Amino acid sequence: MFSIPLQAKEISSTLNKEDISVCQADLKSKIDTILDQEELKRSHWGILVKTLDNQTTLYELNSQKYFIPASNVKLLTTAATLIKFGANYQIKTPVYVSGSYPNLSVLKIVGQGDPTFNSKQLETLAKELKARGINSIDNLIVQDSPLEKPSINPTWEWEDIQFYYAPAVNKLILNENTVILTLNTQEIGEKLAMDWSDSIAANQWIIDNKTVTGEEDSSYSVSINRNFAKPLLTITGSLAINSDPRILGMTVVNPGEYFLNSVQFYLEKEGINIIKSQVVYGDSATENLVKIIEINSDPLQEIITKTNQDSNNLYAESLLNLLVNGTPENSSLDNLKEILTELGLDTNSYHLKDGSGLSRHNLVTPETLVNLLTLMAETPEGINYRDSLPIGGVNGTITNRFKETIIEGKVQAKTGTLSGTSSLSGYINPPNYAPLAFSILVNKSDLKSSQLRQIIDKIVINLGSLKQC
Repeated sequence: MFSIPLQAKEISSTLNKEDISVCQADLKSKIDTILDQEELKRSHWGILVKTLDNQTTLYELNSQKYFIPASNVKLLTTAATLIKFGANYQIKTPVYVSGSYPNLSVLKIVGQGDPTFNSKQLETLAKELKARGINSIDNLIVQDSPLEKPSINPTWEWEDIQFYYAPAVNKLILNENTVILTLNTQEIGEKLAMDWSDSIAANQWIIDNKTVTGEEDSSYSVSINRNFAKPLLTITGSLAINSDPRILGMTVVNPGEYFLNSVQFYLEKEGINIIKSQVVYGDSATENLVKIIEINSDPLQEIITKTNQDSNNLYAESLLNLLVNGTPENSSLDNLKEILTELGLDTNSYHLKDGSGLSRHNLVTPETLVNLLTLMAETPEGINYRDSLPIGGVNGTITNRFKETIIEGKVQAKTGTLSGTSSLSGYINPPNYAPLAFSILVNKSDLKSSQLRQIIDKIVINLGSLKQC
């Protein structure tokens, strides 16, 4: 599978290691002082910090108020999925056939929403079928989601949905429904060259190239706009001739067709002749077919780890979709709430519109997130859940945060970022204090995300510097 810069890393400036310690009695004044800055007065902050063992509240600010949580929603999605299926669960994509070797009447792949499915697996499948002696297939069928149009959440921002972080989520996911577009300079005044990582996916897009190669050291001004009436991307702006290539992650227009065309490509590459091919939507009969192969996803633990550590939106939405399995009368969000209610989470303390946090219609309180963290810590999956989170200064979206501080390697927390919104919720193991669960959410800010992260990090470093006095 090609490598793409999924879910850009959240970066803050390195904070120097400070020889500080904070007495519990002084924590409130320390955090209040951090927030008592003129540029923060119009921002809406919500914070809750509790000890993990006996859930003693150490600091609270607007903890029962609603906030847009951004990608902190993934904490809820991954918790519910882990509780329902367990860390070792694998999504199984079945392959059915009818007819006699070497010439099959039907080969059918039934999508199950595996977000890890990639081109290498299709190539392996084609080689396996060839090794079994298959030379031709009268009808190649791939079965996708019930609706022909792939699912795009109506509450997402429309300018997002042509980019890799907001792809359609369906039952036949391939290469994360994403394709890489690389912009390369040519001679000054000429259009930028456009190279795609996958020609099958690229063929679904129509490109109106209005770019130009700019003078040396000129400003980067490339902009991409989508026409929603047809798969048209209008790309404008310039890239300086001495600039490195610009790599852009774009969505696949029609994931079902992309999967079908990719399957056919690899089968024909192995010399297997395809007479007819089609995508079918929704449930269709398999009574007269024989299952010959199941293609397994990565274990759920690896999927939720990528969801949380990389803040992968497609993975999160795929996990949410898994929750509807076996209960078609309920939505996936209904089932998520039911699972988390059984865990002990108050159903009225959060309202979700998606499983990833891209929607600005999501509402969560800091108290909800801290309660979730503490409740999950008490379950058999608690360690797996915690291990799925990024580690400060070590990996995931907080690789570059908390380096050379007292809590480097001691914070496991989920990030969240939208314009005007930043969040961080998770666990801290202070060197000189009991383990903590915390949630910090900020909304309605006019500051840059990097500035908000620095404020949050100062608060978290103070939490990590706690000691008994």
